[in-house]
Amino acid sequence: MKKIMFVFPGQASQYVGMGKEFFDNHSIFSDIINRANDDAVGYDIKKIIFEGPLDQLSLTKHTQPAVFIISVACFCLFESKFPMTDVQCLCAGHSLGEYSALVACGALTFEDALALILKRAEYLQEASDKSKGGMAAILGATESIVCDICKEASSCGICQAVNFNAPGQIIISGELAALETARRLAKEKKVKMIPLAVSGAFHSSLMKDAAAKMAIEMKKYQFDKPKFPIITNCDAEINTEAYDIPAKLVKQIASPVLWIDTIQKAVSAGYGTFIEFGPKNIVSGMIRKIHPEANIFNVENEITLKNTLEGLSKI
Repeated sequence: MKKIMFVFPGQASQYVGMGKEFFDNHSIFSDIINRANDDAVGYDIKKIIFEGPLDQLSLTKHTQPAVFIISVACFCLFESKFPMTDVQCLCAGHSLGEYSALVACGALTFEDALALILKRAEYLQEASDKSKGGMAAILGATESIVCDICKEASSCGICQAVNFNAPGQIIISGELAALETARRLAKEKKVKMIPLAVSGAFHSSLMKDAAAKMAIEMKKYQFDKPKFPIITNCDAEINTEAYDIPAKLVKQIASPVLWIDTIQKAVSAGYGTFIEFGPKNIVSGMIRKIHPEANIFNVENEITLKNTLEGLSKI
């Protein structure tokens, strides 16, 4: 059997016009977009996705449902064209992408996942407005160096390593004064630090209020047994049952994303082929750094869909 891992991107992968080629050419794709636009979101998110402007699309309350909708639609289109017989599947999503993965594996309905994401975006924005924090990428440094930077910078406020994306690519999150101190420390240690264009200190302890609100919201929804396993962000564990997934989604909001551990867990389970669904191929780049020997594909437009289907036929 082919062993394939499906992966889904999170916030920061968005761009104006994402998915438009699929929307114009495939009814299975456009039906999903239209269903979300008409029945669930409450505003014209299709217009924001396809026409922008980018500053509107990049608002957390718009970005999160937009990336989710496009990612799920890409997966559904692929699934309609690729025979899933004789395939052993596994899935995971980076941060927000975990909700896309849950839809792909059947643990959540599209409608329920979208409703939860809308609340998640709302609560994250509220927490961000209250805490006035940010995020930054530290490149080319070991985990030990990044943790030392965060520890020293914590004298000026909350500063935490929160996304362990790939070797030499770790995201930190925290209060603005602490991040400024971290920037100075990174310069002293001769490592590169790049501020991220996000509206808050996501995955840090500053998001605890959002997590508490999501814990209440999560009780309103039903989670079903996954059709195939999902690796969760907060612990990099393989889940085959639904009962503890809601609690892990809540924990994820104010906890680090263990993406390196997630991919290493998949590789240790025998997965060497990965397909990313959704805008850009940021997650694919992370995987390539973690496991250079992997077969990696992405599906976001006609040419990438064609290349993926052709590539899979040769594996």
